Amino acid sequence: MNALIYRGDRVAGWLSRHSVDILRVSLGLTFLGFGVLKFFPGVSPAEALVMRTIDTLTLGIVSGRNAVLLAALLECFIGLTLVTGKLLRTGLLVLGFSLLGIMSPLVLFFGDLFPGTPTLEAQYVLKDIVLAAAGLVIAAKALAASPLRLRA
Repeated sequence: MNALIYRGDRVAGWLSRHSVDILRVSLGLTFLGFGVLKFFPGVSPAEALVMRTIDTLTLGIVSGRNAVLLAALLECFIGLTLVTGKLLRTGLLVLGFSLLGIMSPLVLFFGDLFPGTPTLEAQYVLKDIVLAAAGLVIAAKALAASPLRLRA
């Protein structure tokens, strides 16, 4: 029984040391994967929603294919920062602002996303709640590792 408790403690210790880094890399790969898809017209299932959302949020300044390319660049940048750990704080800041845009269709187009049951696009947006939660966990660790310092 003591050996089992010892092994459990070792597993808990390993998880404590590595789980957030594993989450960071897996979230980064997710953003990278979805971002790369957006570089190829017609491949991303969210392409039309991305165009419509960015067009609405930018009041038409960024629209059409340019909107999708902007989303692709942002998602790939976020993904690369999460996977590599380089420029992590910058990537997390971009992630925070991007998640506001990613979740905005729930407010902007609620009736279209939920005409009764959730559409495929609605499900696509709802899964982003999990991505946002993962981003919060990663940000908490990153900020704890090197807290922000205020200059007097």
